[in-house]
Amino acid sequence: MTPNPEAAVAVLGATTAVGAVAVVALARSRAVLSRRCAVLSRQIGEQNQALATLQAREKAQFEELRHLVNSRLPAAALHLISDHHPVPGALLDDGSDYAAQMQAAHDLFVETLVSEHRRIDAAARAALRGACTAIQAQSFRLQTLIDELQRDCRDPRVLQEYFRIDQLNEQVLRLVQKAAIVSGSWPGLVRPDTHLPDVVAGATSRLHGFERVQVHTKLLVDGVGVVGRAAEPVAVACAELMANALESSRGDLAVEVTLLQTDNGSVCIQIDDAGKGMTREAVRRGTRLVSGENAGNLLITELGDPPALGFAAIGQLVADHGFHVSVDQVSPYGGVRAVLAVPKHLLTTIDETAEPPSAMAAMPTPAPRTPIPPVASVPAEHVEGLRDVSAPSLSDASALPQRRRRSGSSRSRSAARAPRPVDPDEARTAWGDFEQAVAAGRDGTDSDNKDKS
Repeated sequence: MTPNPEAAVAVLGATTAVGAVAVVALARSRAVLSRRCAVLSRQIGEQNQALATLQAREKAQFEELRHLVNSRLPAAALHLISDHHPVPGALLDDGSDYAAQMQAAHDLFVETLVSEHRRIDAAARAALRGACTAIQAQSFRLQTLIDELQRDCRDPRVLQEYFRIDQLNEQVLRLVQKAAIVSGSWPGLVRPDTHLPDVVAGATSRLHGFERVQVHTKLLVDGVGVVGRAAEPVAVACAELMANALESSRGDLAVEVTLLQTDNGSVCIQIDDAGKGMTREAVRRGTRLVSGENAGNLLITELGDPPALGFAAIGQLVADHGFHVSVDQVSPYGGVRAVLAVPKHLLTTIDETAEPPSAMAAMPTPAPRTPIPPVASVPAEHVEGLRDVSAPSLSDASALPQRRRRSGSSRSRSAARAPRPVDPDEARTAWGDFEQAVAAGRDGTDSDNKDKS
């Protein structure tokens, strides 16, 4: 059979066409596959980047959780006890939901801890208040018994021991009293209207080392007193301030207490010691405690171990009764100046003739005398000049001394002065009177000695 060339060409052309189509299709499929590979590669890169981001985010969240548990929560617990412990901030502060949840967990922990502290503190206050009330009642009974023994005792040595026991009982009462006040109880005594010097004298008698306290009163009027509802609180606050001054200074240094009246009608009890003073931190803390601000929210656990109750008791009394206390001044001796200001509405006037102050109250400080220089004898021609500079006469008591300039220098005036001539008869008479007075005094002393013998 003879091959047909035309058929072969047709077959070859068809084969070539099919091959060309296949090549084109293969090229197209390769291009599509390449594009798909690029897209897939890009997607894989994005997925890898997203996975890395998720892993970093997960690591940051884990670090934030560990920071919250190991650092922030313990620091928050310590910060509730003392402000010296700072609370670190969050590591994540991007405003995300996770950061908000971590902050919410922190706040919930602090709120729960504060609530639990208050519950425990309330229970401790109740137990302390009950114990202090019972001890106060027994101490008052003991004081009554000691007073009766002192009145009936005739032996001076035994009486001296009774006084020492009485003073020790007063110190115990002061310690129990301030603990009772901090725990929410009342001071335990109700006084009538009391002289202010008596209030300070009563506060002084409760202290160990009371002999170092020197009280000076510069009150402008007599009969200044404290109303009954505030007399004992003022006495307690004054006793705690003086106790702090005594404890902060050496045993051979005095504590100066001065009673002053101000122009706004209040009365100040100023206490100056010569101790080492207080640090800035102690001043800030003491000022916060005695101010009475947030006295009801103060926790006993915030007062140290053992708790320092003095300033806390003062702050509670300030919040309850409205007087003012400051401990942020420096005394003239380099120590601390504490000032207790009693406002006008807590003061009253007491008739000293009907109700005189006690014998232990400080006497008013006398006004300093104005020294009067002696007038030297001068000749008659200078008498008129002396009258110009002398004190006013009794008939013109309202006039004040006037200083007037005189002519001439002091040297010329001294030279012009002449000694007064001595009268022999006057001198003999004065000497005779002196001898008679001495003889009469001796006779009286001898007769007194004879009567005593």
